[in-house]
Amino acid sequence: MSERKSILLRLDPAVHEALARWASDELRSTTAQIEFLLRQGLARAGRLPGEVGGLPRRGRPPRRGDDGAEPESTPASDSERSD
Repeated sequence: MSERKSILLRLDPAVHEALARWASDELRSTTAQIEFLLRQGLARAGRLPGEVGGLPRRGRPPRRGDDGAEPESTPASDSERSD
């Protein structure tokens, strides 16, 4: 992925507060929420370039095994369950 651009953005404090609350509701940072909304607006206007990469996934990255592969998920056996 290419390096991300940094910009200075001045916002009305009430607008920032509303964005921060909305971002929190959607489990995003304020910066990620702003980028999400900008991409959404560009797409609606037909101005989102085709070479734009996807948004980074939210949450923790998946756990990897020692070999770098995803661990297999196995259901707990009856002896491992603590009902």
